[in-house]
Amino acid sequence: MVLVFAEQRDAALRKVAFESLLVGYKIAQKKSDELAAAILGSKVGNLAQGIVKFGVNKVLTVDDPGLEHYTPDGYAGAMIQLANQHQADFIVLSATATGKDLAATLAARLETQLLQDCISIDFDENGAIEVVRPIYAGKALSKVKAPDARPLVIAMRPRAVDQLQETGTQAQVIAADVKPARLRSRVAEIVRAVVETVELTEADIIVSGGRGMKGPENYAMLEQLAKVINAAVGASRAAVDAGWRDHQDQVGQTGKVVAPSLYIACGISGAIQHLVGMTNSKCIVAVNKDSEANIFRVADYGIVGDLFKVVPLLTEEFRKLKQE
Repeated sequence: MVLVFAEQRDAALRKVAFESLLVGYKIAQKKSDELAAAILGSKVGNLAQGIVKFGVNKVLTVDDPGLEHYTPDGYAGAMIQLANQHQADFIVLSATATGKDLAATLAARLETQLLQDCISIDFDENGAIEVVRPIYAGKALSKVKAPDARPLVIAMRPRAVDQLQETGTQAQVIAADVKPARLRSRVAEIVRAVVETVELTEADIIVSGGRGMKGPENYAMLEQLAKVINAAVGASRAAVDAGWRDHQDQVGQTGKVVAPSLYIACGISGAIQHLVGMTNSKCIVAVNKDSEANIFRVADYGIVGDLFKVVPLLTEEFRKLKQE
């Protein structure tokens, strides 16, 4: 069986759940195997109806108050029980903050191989899974496979693949017989920031600012553009280190790795640490007054000019397009 961890947050399935389902679906089709989706949490039983038509044979729900918030003990314990009960040969997750932690915990406890932060998946001539993952801070790509590992744990980078669409088949929903693990840690409190734009890793469009923004007050200009085009606002490490933006907005090696359809980089020079976090974007637009800036090497479109003049013009033009 191929077991997919369908990640949810606040009792709502995340987009990455459907990306993981696509990977699991491909593996199940290649291996002529069953595909099951696992939904873990508290009061999440109704979420099964959101994926019963997405090519899965079974939807396994584990509904327990102890799983309201993610903890390695609780979630790994439940997933291991599911994997053992259903004899899973492959476990697929998304390499989100939760997914990376859970994937590593699962691989360690199951004493198996982990293919982490993968950006593509294929099969070799013998049918073994072969993935591509970045190494050396994204400076190179490595092809990796573990043909004999069972169960094999695979964590795909968010937005590296498309989302699985409805296939028309109807899955069986099963309330899994899983005994809650003894939790050695618990979440005491979650402090949430009030964010009016789209969450960074879920966004289809991202507008990012770097050192060229010259100060925190100038990000209001990017927020206006983001509001017009329904985008998230990101930042480079230099901007975050300067205290202009919160760390949750940071894109890069020590921030968040994103792959939106459109990435607009404003006043960002293009240091390798930043490029690692956004080079998988479908289309990159760079705005910088330095024509030699490294960001132009990866940009699909480049505007050499003063961002304080260019960004308001972009905002106005996008606003006109939306009114047409």
